[in-house]
Amino acid sequence: MIEHFKFKNLGNHNYGWLNARYHFNFANYYNPSIKPKTPLIVWNDDTIKPNTGFPMHSHQNMEIITYIRKGLIVHEDSIGNKGEIQKGEIQIMSAGSGITHSEFNYGVEDTLLFQIWIEPNKKNIKPRWENISIKDYNLDSINVLASGETQYAKSDILKINQDASIIKINGSDDNLSYQIRNNRHLYFVLEKGKVKINNHEINERDGVYIINENKINFNFIEDSEIIMVDMIQK
Repeated sequence: MIEHFKFKNLGNHNYGWLNARYHFNFANYYNPSIKPKTPLIVWNDDTIKPNTGFPMHSHQNMEIITYIRKGLIVHEDSIGNKGEIQKGEIQIMSAGSGITHSEFNYGVEDTLLFQIWIEPNKKNIKPRWENISIKDYNLDSINVLASGETQYAKSDILKINQDASIIKINGSDDNLSYQIRNNRHLYFVLEKGKVKINNHEINERDGVYIINENKINFNFIEDSEIIMVDMIQK
């Protein structure tokens, strides 16, 4: 089964400094027809104006992934971390037993980002924050950016506390296929470009949920980039 969520139909709150699009229910946005795809529970597509951002606020027992699509964000937290992440970088924050942090756009242009929340399979761990660059991946490639799957336990990619992987797929005018293992489901957002999957035409910033399928064939219409979560079914 493939469910297509068009960007224009996503939930939306525009606060002036923040224009937020919601793939799932979040904060003051609630649509009873939208169900979480656990362990994935949040995917926000945020636009943040310059010299604004999220002041200090707290999280607990959540894996929070931030992918910068345009601009930059400065992160600062209660465990002593401070760093700037720019377009083409991701950060992983394991909130664990509790962390307080802020995220501000101190740049001169709007910042566009995806923020993804995944429920952890380990509670009350020591909180942590890391970020990496993912700018150097080639077209027509599938790359795992972060994972909590046992098959990646000895790799040097970023780790998360869940049987899930964050994957980046780059495609041009070629076709790529992705095998879906038993008891797994996927959610992805097309960061840029245009692609067809099983006769569905997916446009920039659309979301797609896939369950009970064995393989997905991506037919790239133009240079495209996909950010995907491959996760165990709960």
